[in-house]
Amino acid sequence: MALERYGFPVDTACDGLEALERFRELPPDLLLLDVMLPLLDGVGLCRRIREESQLPILMMSARTEPIDVISGLEAGADDYIVKPFEIAVLVARIRTVLRRTGIVAQPAVTGPAHAPAAPVAEAAAPRSVREIDGLEVDTDAMEVRVAGRQVPLTPTELRLLLEFTAAPGILLERQTLLERVWDYSWGADSRVVDVHVQRLRAKIGADRIETVRGFGYKLRQLR
Repeated sequence: MALERYGFPVDTACDGLEALERFRELPPDLLLLDVMLPLLDGVGLCRRIREESQLPILMMSARTEPIDVISGLEAGADDYIVKPFEIAVLVARIRTVLRRTGIVAQPAVTGPAHAPAAPVAEAAAPRSVREIDGLEVDTDAMEVRVAGRQVPLTPTELRLLLEFTAAPGILLERQTLLERVWDYSWGADSRVVDVHVQRLRAKIGADRIETVRGFGYKLRQLR
């Protein structure tokens, strides 16, 4: 009810199996997922959906132990919010995740309408591809390949990789990544960054991202 007051169309499911069925029938723009679900819990449901889709997943729970937070993130959630929380905070998190995926539209430009101009024939612009030791990131198509094989990434993982490939060999602190990737300007839980780096390593190669203890991470030049 609160989310609908903020303008979000909402569909609901009472348990994890029903949620999986609804997801397959009509995939949503974002999944807001409680950890404590009957029949199939939130962590298990998140894993099942990640096998089929990279849609944004925001997980919520009253559990605050590190293992609970990490389990949710390692299952594939893009973010994790702890109960109790203010609705305005939840809405801000949702909008942030949707904005990262390009789903939140920009405000419409006011003023008189004009007929669209006729397209002008132009030579196709070269694609923008970042290549680093067999890792290719096509920033136009938003596709990633490792040794020529396409690697599916979630929107958050892709945003994280874009930050690394924009500054190879440069240390990126956790707080910097929180601000650039998650739009968190305040002291959010840095475990979000750590778990997403682990997931990214599993997909592009564990030796590509180096940990700088006490500070953050940097993309390594392998040769």
